[in-house]
This record gives sequence, C-alpha cells and structure tokens, in this order.
Amino acid sequence: MSADVSDRLDRLPFTRRHLKVLTGSGIGWALDAMDVGLISFVIAALAAQWQLTGNETAWIASIGFIGMAIGASLGGLLADRFGRRQIFAVTLLVYGLATGASALVSGLVALLVLRFLVGLGLGAELPVASTFVSEFAPARIRGRVIVILEAFWAVGWTAAALISFFVIPASEAGWRWALAIGVIPAVWAIVVRWGLPESPRWLARRGRTADADAVVRSLEASPALFRAGAREASAAEAAAAERMPVPAGTDEASTLHPTTVGSRVAALWVREFRMRTACLWLVWFCVNFSYYGAFIWIPSILVAQGYDLVRSFGFTLIITLAQLPGYAVAAWLIEVWGRRLTLSAFLAGSAVCAVLFGTAGAEWAIIAAGMGLSFFNLGAWGALYAVTPEMYPTSLRATGSGWAAGVGRIASIIAPLAVPPLLALGGAPVLFVVFAVFFVVAGAAAWGLVDKRGLALDDR
Repeated sequence: MSADVSDRLDRLPFTRRHLKVLTGSGIGWALDAMDVGLISFVIAALAAQWQLTGNETAWIASIGFIGMAIGASLGGLLADRFGRRQIFAVTLLVYGLATGASALVSGLVALLVLRFLVGLGLGAELPVASTFVSEFAPARIRGRVIVILEAFWAVGWTAAALISFFVIPASEAGWRWALAIGVIPAVWAIVVRWGLPESPRWLARRGRTADADAVVRSLEASPALFRAGAREASAAEAAAAERMPVPAGTDEASTLHPTTVGSRVAALWVREFRMRTACLWLVWFCVNFSYYGAFIWIPSILVAQGYDLVRSFGFTLIITLAQLPGYAVAAWLIEVWGRRLTLSAFLAGSAVCAVLFGTAGAEWAIIAAGMGLSFFNLGAWGALYAVTPEMYPTSLRATGSGWAAGVGRIASIIAPLAVPPLLALGGAPVLFVVFAVFFVVAGAAAWGLVDKRGLALDDR
C-alpha cells in the first residue's frame, strides 16, 4: 500500500489541496522567520536601552539557538514517531506563547529563559515542516515546492524588518510591542492542527493504510491548479516507477524499522547513509554559522559604524527585500540544474558577496553587497531545505532532517558569540571573510549529497 500511495502522489498535478498544505505550512514558516528577524532588531534596541555589553547581546541570540538545536533534534524524532502535523502544531504553540511572554520581561535573565523556550519550538518546527510538505509534493516539482516553502522565510523576515522600522524606534516600549506580535503563531497552531491533513506517506508507513488512502483521495479529488506538460509527465512516470532497493550490506533492520531514539540516530550512519549524513551535517553547520552570524548582527554592526537606529533598520529592510528574488531563481534552477549544482552555486555567490559586504564603505556599496548576500544566501537555504528530506527514507526522514538542523543550530549558537571577538580582531572585513570561508566549505560538502531531482522519495 505504501508503494501505491507513493505512485498516486507522484502522478498528481499540483492541486488546490496541495496549495493549502503549502500555504498553511508556509505561513507558520513566515511567522518563524518573523520571530528570528525581530530579535535581531530588538538586540540593537536593547543594547542601547539596557546598556548591554557585546557578550550580553550575543547571548540573547545564542540562547535561542541552544533551544533550537535541542528542538530540532527532538522534533524530528517525535515527528517520525507521532506524525508530522501533530508536532508541527505543538511547536508553533510553544514558541508563539513564549515570544508573546518575552514582551513582558523586565530583565536580561527572564528574557534569556523565554528566548530558550522560543528556540525549542522554533527549532523543532522548521525541519518538521519541510518534511511534511515534501511528502505531499509530486516528485517532478518537489524541489521547487520546498524552495517556495522556504521563500515564506523572506516574507516573515521582511515583516520583521517593517515592524522593526516602524514600531521599535517609536517609543521605549517599541521592542515590547514588536515581540507581542509574535503571539500570532499560538493562534495559527489551532488552524494548523485542524485544517491540514497528516502526511499520507507517514500514515502508510505506520500501517494506517485506510487513513493514508483517504488523504490521497482528497488530493485526487481536488481541482488541479496546473498540470504537467509531456516532458514533466514522463518525469513523473519515471519517478513513480523508481523504487529504492535496499543496497547490499545495508543493515536493513536498523534502516527500515528503527524503534528507539538510539536506533533512529544510529540508522543515519549505516553504510548507505553515512556519507550523505556527514556532508549534510557539514553543510548545515557552515551555512548556519555564516547566515546567523551575519544577519543577526547586521543591524548592530551598522549602528556601530555610526548609522542611527532608524537608518540601520532602513538599510536592513532594503537588504532583506533581495531574499525573495533569490528564492525565485533557486526555485527555478533546482529542477533545471539539480540540487547539488544549485546549492553549491548559491553558496559560492554568498561567499563573494560576504567579502564585498565586509569591505564596503559607501552606503550604496553596503546596500548592494548586502542585497547580493541576501539573494544568494537565502537561495542556498531554499536548496538546502529541498535536498535535506530527500536524503532519507520515510521511516527516518524527519529524524534525519531534524538532526541535520540540530547540528546546524550548534553553529548558530557559536556564531553570535564569535562575532564580538572577530570584530575586535579585525573589524567587519575579517568577520565577513570568515563567513565567506564557511560558505566555501559548505559549497564543497554539497557535492557529497545525493541528487534526487525528479525521482520518487524512498518510502522504506
């Protein structure tokens, strides 16, 4: 029945029901980005208002990423055990309530505790959401759909930049009002829980064949928004026929039927998966280090260079707008060039723009290099989220995605703490050269991943 479910899913056109899954998950994704974006602006405001040191402001960012590392690792394991939709909704509820409560704090310690809770929910939600959507998408457009899901991040970050530009500088309590808006995900969790179906691949894998069939039937009955052309239809048929055999020498029991936390994590390192797991973790680590090290600190770096709060936030808003075309180009290229080439090309562009941003002096150069960094870096994120769920079978997909994200979050913990000493060592030029080196390493590691463009997901 699992193979039948997969065949039917891969032969479908993109329907109105698919759009509901994509937008429902995407809005949650955008709200996540809004939270992460808001804290980068809040840090810049609190540094002046509370007279915080560089290390204290770095911890406001890093404590959230500690929560995200734990949340990503646990969220994937829980989603493989209890289902994608359930964990997706719970994580939205946790971080939405914690973000709203952050608006009421009166001191650094309370803020750090709540930022840790925010990170738990946020870290668990992102890999679960990408796994959830990838398991609905037809094989021929799966990569494109996941990049579009990731593009909601740009919507959320732009919303954070707009809120920060208009709300935070308006009064001393502006940062509180900005964080209070983050309670919206708590309401959205109810919509997610009752409005979206469970993954039919997960249901079939768990033996709930009647439930899986009902979900697929609802997709088959939904009106098509667009249909594949002859070339894409042939690709879909090939994908439906492609079934992943168990390679010789693979520990089938560990790979196909992991029953405990330890066996699920160990299964990521059997002979079949160990190369892709190692490369995937390295890419996630390096991309997280450079992205969060740069974008969490950009508003504060601009303020330190002599720009006032409003102007710094304005520059950041303009830079943020370049994220959307980056996603759009990546969404097109990922089904033309494939996953590895698209990911490595965008990481190479990120490295070049990081160097240019770190050495920029004129306002136009800061904005141009920053927009280039946004364009390439967020396009790379889209490709990375597309390729990650494809590395593992259904029984391990959320676990593999979650642990890769969790390893990446370790870098996002380190990066904000590393920024102050790197700035003291050599200023922005040294800092952004370091980020460029991490982008280059990630681009090289991308070639160790498996490119499954147009192929069916492994439903073992």
